[in-house]
Amino acid sequence: MQAVMETLFDAVYLILVITIGILMIRGSKGNGQFRLFGFMAVVLGAGDAFHLIPRAYALCTTGLEHYTVPLGLGKWITSITMTIFYVLLYYVWRQRYRIKGQSGLTVAVYVLAGLRILLCMMPQNQWLSADAPLSWGIYRNIPFALLGILVIVLFYRSAKEHQDRAFRWMWLTIVLSFAFYIPVVLWADAIPMIGMLMIPKTCAYVWTVLIGYRAMRKTLSHTTK
Repeated sequence: MQAVMETLFDAVYLILVITIGILMIRGSKGNGQFRLFGFMAVVLGAGDAFHLIPRAYALCTTGLEHYTVPLGLGKWITSITMTIFYVLLYYVWRQRYRIKGQSGLTVAVYVLAGLRILLCMMPQNQWLSADAPLSWGIYRNIPFALLGILVIVLFYRSAKEHQDRAFRWMWLTIVLSFAFYIPVVLWADAIPMIGMLMIPKTCAYVWTVLIGYRAMRKTLSHTTK
């Protein structure tokens, strides 16, 4: 039952996110903000596919324990693409609110993203091992969490300042994604049921993508009237 339900959920998620991303890229009509948002959605879905597709295959065949290497490789790739996702989201913020300058902020984003990717590339992570150390799972997620907090604060302040109803909950979607993700990093190996939190975490990312898509449709419909 788990194999069927989880595979169905993941398939719907991947198809939905990537499809919305493509629709946004093709339908942005020269609007750089929404075109970038579309690329961001495609990066999210394509990156997650490297982990979710091997996982679905493992669940539907001989079990997760027989696919340690492809699952580990998929998690490795997903860790990198998720970092890129947040860098792109930062640039969506800059374009949406017409942010100029603030080079220090951009440097901070790139330093945190670069540090996260560097830590993900370290062999001590043992991505392809069944006994990957928890300590390195924590290390690599520290700059990732800081990057997430930075983006949360930026969207919260800007949406409030500009009374941006379309993006008023963007900050909350990111808060929820991290709130569901962090317990999985810390305790999923000891308590496997905690891994179920990845489902609401995924739903939070779908919400993020839908916010951008709905904003695009509303904005472009007004400009064509």
